[in-house]
Amino acid sequence: MKRRRGNRHGLRRRGFALLDVIVGGVMLGIGLSVVLSVTSRSLATQSDGEKRLVASWLADGLLAMVLVEGPVEYPKHYHPRGEFAPPFDGFEFEIDIEDIGPSEPFRVTATVRWPGGRSYREVTAQTLIALRLGDSFQPRAPAEPVDRFARYYDDEDQR
Repeated sequence: MKRRRGNRHGLRRRGFALLDVIVGGVMLGIGLSVVLSVTSRSLATQSDGEKRLVASWLADGLLAMVLVEGPVEYPKHYHPRGEFAPPFDGFEFEIDIEDIGPSEPFRVTATVRWPGGRSYREVTAQTLIALRLGDSFQPRAPAEPVDRFARYYDDEDQR
């Protein structure tokens, strides 16, 4: 009889071990699915952040071009809508230059769009740009020479 009892307890232990393995496998599966879900979401968020950063650089570049050319001359030389050249293909842009009134700066809005999922995502930047009045030639050199060492060192340290 002792032998039978030993087998019975052995069977119970094996059954308990099998149940323990099944529960552990289910918990491992749930943990892995959570990790994979979080990973995929973080990668999607990182990709969206990269696209937003590139779009903001492109919008800043468009506003800089309007500043360089001037709000009156820019529409004469460039299209207000279009797509960027490679490596930024996939991004579209739109420039809106609004004349607010006499002696007022122009309101310039740059919008950059890109496909993101089912719809388009966009970044918009807006600034005011005034006309250059007076002499068209404005020297790029400072009126006084820039002394970079004086900023960090006393007069005695320079010698």
